[in-house]
Amino acid sequence: MSRVIRVRYEKGVLKPLGSINLEEGKEYKVIVEEDIDELIKKYRGVLGKSSIEEFLELEDEAQAQ
Repeated sequence: MSRVIRVRYEKGVLKPLGSINLEEGKEYKVIVEEDIDELIKKYRGVLGKSSIEEFLELEDEAQAQ
C-alpha cells in the first residue's frame, strides 16, 4: 500500500507533520519529492500566467539538464 506522508527535514531528520501509523521496526521505502504547492508559491508570477501543467513540463525539462 502506498500513501503520501508530508514531512519536514530538520537537523538531518525527516519529521512527519502528522500521525503516520506505521508498524514499529518494519522497514519502508521513502521517495523524497519537493512539495509542488511550495514550488508554485515560490515561483508564482515568474513565468507570467501559466497552468500547473506548463509549470510541471518546465520543471521536468530543468531536471533533465
